[in-house]
Amino acid sequence: MLETFIIHGLAGLGGYLLGAVPFGIVIAKLFGLGDLRSIGSGNIGATNVLRTGNKLAAILTLLLDSGKGAIAVCITVWITNDPFAGYAAGFWAVMGHNFPVWLKFKGGKGVATTIGVLLATAWPVGLGAIGVWVLSAAIFRYSSLAALLALAAAPALSLQFALPQHHWLAGILCVLVWARHHQNIRRLFKGTESKIGAKKITDETLQPPSS
Repeated sequence: MLETFIIHGLAGLGGYLLGAVPFGIVIAKLFGLGDLRSIGSGNIGATNVLRTGNKLAAILTLLLDSGKGAIAVCITVWITNDPFAGYAAGFWAVMGHNFPVWLKFKGGKGVATTIGVLLATAWPVGLGAIGVWVLSAAIFRYSSLAALLALAAAPALSLQFALPQHHWLAGILCVLVWARHHQNIRRLFKGTESKIGAKKITDETLQPPSS
């Protein structure tokens, strides 16, 4: 019991440290886009990188953010041969992305990292969530709404395509993503949420977001 607790604790720590790497900020600087925290929404994820108009930078951020979640799970399971240690690593990778110690715990919303975790822990669930995102984004043109619907579908998909305990992981990650999108949810109800590709960053928008 103690050994399992230690293994899961170390898995969580490793997952957090990997998840806390702010790839969005790194990519934005490498592409000469400035400090991502001072652009658009101030978020460190791929959606905000896309607001700069640089699609390549946004795609790289998306791949790296999702990849760190998947890698945290895969490395842990490879070392421990314990899928539940992988769950711990995946959950804490998302927490690391959302609350990175390097950025004073002010991180992203965790959608891409969560998808990476779902793909690594139960790939049919991850693919199903991606499918829901793509379909929702095509219909409604809201990235935030697509993410909310995709993660809401994940627990139900887990009941069909994963270990019995996986729906708890998917459910907790869903709640976390929804909580991180509370401002987006309010804007969706008000009709003020920006649509995908609706606006490119201009000099006037390269200002820190209001608090």
